[in-house]
Amino acid sequence: MRPDKYKRRQQAPRADDRLRLQIAQEAARRLYPRLAPEPGPGPLADASEAEYYAAKRKAAAVLGRRVRPGDLPSDHEVRQAVVALARDRAAADADGPSPPPASPEPEPGAPAPRLAEVLDRFELYRIRLEPLEAVKQGARSHPEGDALFHSLQVFELARLERPFDEEFLLAALLHDVGKAIDPADHIAAGLESLDGAIPERTRWLIAHHREARAAVDAAPAGRARRVPGVEADDQAIEDLLLLGRLDREGRVPGAPVPTVAEAIAHLRGLEDESYLDDGDDPGSTGPD
Repeated sequence: MRPDKYKRRQQAPRADDRLRLQIAQEAARRLYPRLAPEPGPGPLADASEAEYYAAKRKAAAVLGRRVRPGDLPSDHEVRQAVVALARDRAAADADGPSPPPASPEPEPGAPAPRLAEVLDRFELYRIRLEPLEAVKQGARSHPEGDALFHSLQVFELARLERPFDEEFLLAALLHDVGKAIDPADHIAAGLESLDGAIPERTRWLIAHHREARAAVDAAPAGRARRVPGVEADDQAIEDLLLLGRLDREGRVPGAPVPTVAEAIAHLRGLEDESYLDDGDDPGSTGPD
């Protein structure tokens, strides 16, 4: 997707105290094996400025936030979060491990467990996506073809916009899975079929993506600023409108798209966070 050279680049917002704390805690979790390699109380090891900065940058990416380098928590804040984490883990170790709860026998006549309870969630995504290839759509509104090609195209556009935002990418990829179950009410059917397998934010985006698409269609040049009937904070509305815009743009015949396996592999990479290490230079340093 070609960037608009006349579009003013959006500036990352300043981090508030709550976000700084979240980043510090996530960075502490990453640095814990490095700074507190031995269990129990004891002095912390040292880490370089580059290691602190890399941990903070990765933490911000995992939280799905763009933060100015100068607004990241200080190394001292991260170190204090490591101290708190070490204290909590020492207390948990002192209490001893709790026995795993026994699995109760199912009651006679009880409903079958949800697929999300017995399947790997990525396998469930594949199962829900593949039938979309057989869902043919009207050529006037969907000149790109079947619902699977559309879903993969929207996912690819979303990956260009938000490559590390797993919850948003899931909404882009899975927003139409219900069309293979109940075309008359595909949103409700899709959400029911994904119950227990997607985060709440993803569920909310899918639930309201049609309203967002309608708002984008109705706005001059597609530049909607709100979604009628949907109340949420500014960031959530911005995300929802972006999904609506990508839903509209993902209708190009012959556009390059990943396979289902490639899309799911990208999402798996976000879960294990291997993507975060691809661009790291161990010798580089960043601002505190």
